[in-house]
Amino acid sequence: MSTAVPRQDPVVTLYAEHHGWLQGWLRRKLGCSQRAADLAQDTFLRVLLREDLGSLREPRAFLTTVARNLLADHWRRQELERVYLEALAALPEPEYPSPEERLLVVETLLRIDRCLSALPVLTRRIFVRSQIDGLNYTHIASELGVSLPTVKRHMSRAFLACLNET
Repeated sequence: MSTAVPRQDPVVTLYAEHHGWLQGWLRRKLGCSQRAADLAQDTFLRVLLREDLGSLREPRAFLTTVARNLLADHWRRQELERVYLEALAALPEPEYPSPEERLLVVETLLRIDRCLSALPVLTRRIFVRSQIDGLNYTHIASELGVSLPTVKRHMSRAFLACLNET
């Protein structure tokens, strides 16, 4: 008969010891206890995906880093929604999209934002100049001081990255 004490899962320990603190920290940042609770749970969901939790020396610093990334995503989403709703407010009422359509557009904008954020700077600049500003590849190459094949290569990478995001 073994008298060894079973080892507790590091996530369970981390959650038990730091969830309350993290939720309070998030509540101070957000000013909303419900959003803080949601982001605290999201933080621990991300933590579950980690494999090296047994070696954490500074658990609160680790949780703060994960939570800050989620906060940045949260604020980015809020800003995208705000800008989109401002643009909608300028539309005549018959053209105003349904709540379902608005949600789809916001989700699409967030996917585009994630895709663009993941691209290298030059690739992102080339992609935006082409797709948003409507410039042709020759003009972009001249403007950025790169060759036409370089522009084409970066555009291919950008399209592939965006396709993989969806």
